[in-house]
Amino acid sequence: MIDINKKICNYISDNWISESKSNRSFAIDHNIDEKTVRKILKEEGYRIPINTLHKICESRELKLSSFFKLLEI
Repeated sequence: MIDINKKICNYISDNWISESKSNRSFAIDHNIDEKTVRKILKEEGYRIPINTLHKICESRELKLSSFFKLLEI
């Protein structure tokens, strides 16, 4: 079974960061540090804090509950 943190990071990376011009632009657009974007992209995963996930979802006008539905959790 895949780790939930890795599943969250994979979704964000594959669906949102990959569509962005750069890691820096994604970070700016989503009110997070570029360093955090690099952590999300790490192959081994990242224990993304709920606060960070909330900032990303809020920037995309998406509720956390809707985000988790996207993941089918």
